[in-house]
Amino acid sequence: MATYRLGILAAATLCIAAYAGVASAAAPNNAQDCDKPVYLTFDTGHMGVADLVADVLRRHQVRVTFFVANEATQQGDGSLGRHWAPWWQARAKEGHRFASHTWDHVYWRGDQGTATAPAFRVRPSQGADKDQTTTMSAAQYCAEIRKSSDWLRQTTGQAPLPLWRAPGGKTSPQLLQAAEACGFKHVGWSPAGFLGDELPSEKFSNQALLQQALARIRPGDVLLAHLGIWSRKDPWAPAVLEPLIVGLQAKGFCFRTLDAHPDLRAWVQAHAGAAAVKE
Repeated sequence: MATYRLGILAAATLCIAAYAGVASAAAPNNAQDCDKPVYLTFDTGHMGVADLVADVLRRHQVRVTFFVANEATQQGDGSLGRHWAPWWQARAKEGHRFASHTWDHVYWRGDQGTATAPAFRVRPSQGADKDQTTTMSAAQYCAEIRKSSDWLRQTTGQAPLPLWRAPGGKTSPQLLQAAEACGFKHVGWSPAGFLGDELPSEKFSNQALLQQALARIRPGDVLLAHLGIWSRKDPWAPAVLEPLIVGLQAKGFCFRTLDAHPDLRAWVQAHAGAAAVKE
């Protein structure tokens, strides 16, 4: 990451500067009177841009919601391993919020079982069953969701939100019902909030993705990015994240965490204990 970061940041300087001139008009972060909130979220990834993301968020006083799974990383023993634990602890102290992305980044592939005993075909991208299609009961999938939440609570001392995001956003009504039964509500992203950092850079340039996001994002949108995508050759975050934040703030948007979302606030308050460690 260090070998290319300076070059990428230098290339992004002109893009950032184009929006920096209007930064003084930016709405304050989480302003109570802001009528144009957006909800920036990050899923875990290879963590190669994690420090850069944290620096940008701190500089612009933006709080986000992280959806976390134990994914393979460029450095250390996984995104929820010992190496990255201090990083998550620092983000908790800064006021960011956390939710589960399952532990082994488990993709839903189909429903099985019955209405009274649901089960799911799944394909984890991490862990002992990596890249293998297997079956999980509803209880086993709930344990996958809760495992990340338990780790977050134990590591950061902060209660994670009773929310989760399925890898790839792939779900079914049966899976959503099973997760809600064990206290976790699913959160995807808005169509305009798909920021495109996992798309091939040969077809979707950073500049095009930035311009599209600034033109399309509307108040209330949930935005999605990642802490590093292995397949994208021209990484998104170094070039796009800061000018996107500055540009949105200049248009009167403010950034809030998902516990403040009007569609989720009541659920979070009612299910605050769902992410607690279960005996």
